[in-house]
Amino acid sequence: MTTLIRKAAVTVLAVGAGLAATSNATAATRIEGAGATFPNPIYQRWVTEYQRSHPNVQINYQSIGSGGGIKGIINKTVDFAGSDAPMSKSELGQAGSPVVHIPTVAGGLVPAYNLPGFQGELKLDGQTLAGIYMGTISTWNDPAIAALNEGSRLPSTPITPAWRTDGSGSTFVFTNYLATQSEEFKSTVGAGKSVEWPAGQGGKGSEGVAAIIQQTPGAIGYVELNYATQNKLRYASVKNQAGKFVKASPETVSAAGEAALKQMNNGIADIWNQPGDNAYPIAAYTYVIVYQDLGAIKDRNKARALVDFLTWATGEQGQRFAGEMDYAPLAPGVRQKVTEQLNKLTFGGNRLGVAAAR
Repeated sequence: MTTLIRKAAVTVLAVGAGLAATSNATAATRIEGAGATFPNPIYQRWVTEYQRSHPNVQINYQSIGSGGGIKGIINKTVDFAGSDAPMSKSELGQAGSPVVHIPTVAGGLVPAYNLPGFQGELKLDGQTLAGIYMGTISTWNDPAIAALNEGSRLPSTPITPAWRTDGSGSTFVFTNYLATQSEEFKSTVGAGKSVEWPAGQGGKGSEGVAAIIQQTPGAIGYVELNYATQNKLRYASVKNQAGKFVKASPETVSAAGEAALKQMNNGIADIWNQPGDNAYPIAAYTYVIVYQDLGAIKDRNKARALVDFLTWATGEQGQRFAGEMDYAPLAPGVRQKVTEQLNKLTFGGNRLGVAAAR
């Protein structure tokens, strides 16, 4: 799995590849998707599992980053996009037709670090992370970090903040969280899929950020929980809105999602910095984005297959794989909202509806 994740930017998932054709075989239905690297491992698993009962459906997902996925859906070069960030007003305008956001799983971004000689569990809060990424906190024994880690011996090692160079949903989530923690960060660096970082070193994709962390003593970077786990990166606990230091896990990310359920509108909800003792503060949903009318696919059976796959993935059968891969499965209330989103989908103006059992 580690190898797959490190090659996320070029991974192409082919379900049903290699199946022998026979004279009576039905031609394979091919569905193309591209986008976020964050959900790539769970999407790989879903595609593999789905093909067991749907051998004539081939789903290719290219893990190229949220920005690339959104560009693909706007240009209609893919049937669905994966993105950790909802489409902006500008992007929605470029799309030209209504789109539907479908949350698939939730996940946590963790501050992974390389700090030789440090023992124990590192604790950080949002203001300190903002200071690190603004360059105003530049050594690991800075008083702000020391105050959060009383009793721990922190080295004077310089801090190298690592960040994504590509348009990234992970950057969108991380910067939006930091903007809630620091007015200075909000007014200087700002929030978005791509920002001008004043300090540190950039890498392309999660693999690029991880490489900087692994190769640079004193480095810190934001990566997805599953990526940190699979690559054995150490990561800090983060102080949440309730004042508790919380380690990212499927359970603590789920707690953040539950707290934000009432805020969900058209399938979209921000779940960072949510209330609750057990809520992990740097959490987000990741989305599949499709046109509300799938007529551009030009094949009703293909559109039907896409809806069936998305229904399967976001229902009980697909969601049972989430926790074991360090994602948070959708809560029952969120799954109900997802059903509403799926039921909006049409082909040529005719509703397709939810095909699989929820």
